[in-house]
Amino acid sequence: MNGSSLAGPLIRLTHLQKVVDQSTLVDIELLVVEAGEIAAVVGLRNQNKVALLELLAGRSQPTAGTVEVAGLNPAAAQPELARRLGVLLADNALYPRLSVRENLAFYARLYGLPPGRVEEVLAQVGLADRATARASVLSPGLGRRLAFGRAILHRPVVLLLVEPFGDCDNSSAELLARLVGQWAVDGVAVLVLAADAATVASLCRTIHVAENGRLSRSYNPGAEGRVDLPFKIPARLEDKVVLVNPGDILYATVENGQSYLQTAGGRIPTHLNLSELEERLARSGFFRAHRSYLVNLQHVKEVISYTRDSFTLILDGPGPAEIPLSKHSARELRELLGY
Repeated sequence: MNGSSLAGPLIRLTHLQKVVDQSTLVDIELLVVEAGEIAAVVGLRNQNKVALLELLAGRSQPTAGTVEVAGLNPAAAQPELARRLGVLLADNALYPRLSVRENLAFYARLYGLPPGRVEEVLAQVGLADRATARASVLSPGLGRRLAFGRAILHRPVVLLLVEPFGDCDNSSAELLARLVGQWAVDGVAVLVLAADAATVASLCRTIHVAENGRLSRSYNPGAEGRVDLPFKIPARLEDKVVLVNPGDILYATVENGQSYLQTAGGRIPTHLNLSELEERLARSGFFRAHRSYLVNLQHVKEVISYTRDSFTLILDGPGPAEIPLSKHSARELRELLGY
């Protein structure tokens, strides 16, 4: 592991704002990640996520406020930041024609690391037996392992992970989660950026929920005595608030930044974002079929495979409704339902 002796806050965002073309993409009053802590920001739209990543990596300057990563101003200390920060992006960004070992060796040379470090990381991420395979032939889960190996290669003190378990099979997700936990125990600060809390809640001490780039609330997903969330879902309808029974919801979706609940009686807007809806509906049989759709499995009639990578859910109710099913979610659903 890292073996870092650093302590205290390793990420600190204070009064931070980023405004682009008169649109506020990031608005964070205070976000602190201590050494040894795993925290997540969930609910960011893509443009907000990109803006925050660029600030953390020092590729852009804040409009207001300050960014501190590993004791540095990222924009003013790029060479030193590269030595202290490890980044796993949503895109693995591997060199497809190079072997697994060659991908890591390329970066090891950039960091001035000995060849032995490459072999250590290959063993840690479970790729020692695939070291000579081209990156292009790796499964999505193994590709994710290799990208994570690259992020930890230089023993950073801060890890920034974007959708760390994206497209992972169960074994790869479990291995990566275990490794992230081990690095945190060793004193590394870990910040995860994820679309929703469902995949990262068990890993994190703190989850920060974002709405349109602004942190709206934070909570500890493992805190004892946490009050259960309300069973019914609030939604605004003209001049009143209605409370919707989860069993009456066919699916929830997002269009142009607005969340909607689709029921047999029609579509109802709600102020909750999809991540918040997923959190409240997790125990009511809802499943994230696609980044923009949360589906009530009790209303699913058919799962149709058009091609190897193209899937659709057919729901009962008026229509019937056809909902896209992502390749990753199709695998999860198959395991969940056992078909």
